[in-house]
Amino acid sequence: MSDFIATVKQAASGIPDDLWSEAGWLKCALTVDLRVRRFTVRDLLQLEPGGIVETENVNGADVPVQVNSRLIAWAEFEVVAQRIAVRLTELA
Repeated sequence: MSDFIATVKQAASGIPDDLWSEAGWLKCALTVDLRVRRFTVRDLLQLEPGGIVETENVNGADVPVQVNSRLIAWAEFEVVAQRIAVRLTELA
C-alpha cells in the first residue's frame, strides 16, 4: 500500500466518522496517464470526435492513476458499453 494511502488511513483513525462523511464531498483531481508517441501541435489541431490517437501502451498494459498528482494505483483501460473505463489492478 502506498505511503499516501497509509497516511490517510492513519489520520482517519482518530477522526470521528461524521467528519469523514463530510470530507467525502471534497473534490480532488484524478488523472490517468496515457502516453502518446510522436504527438505534435498539428496533431492536436486536427483532433476530431471519433478520431484515433496511437499510444505507447500495449493493449492491457497498466497505466498510472494519480490523485492530486500523487500516484495511488495502477489500472488498465477497457471498453464498457461503448465507453472507455479504467479498472484498478493494483494499489500503489
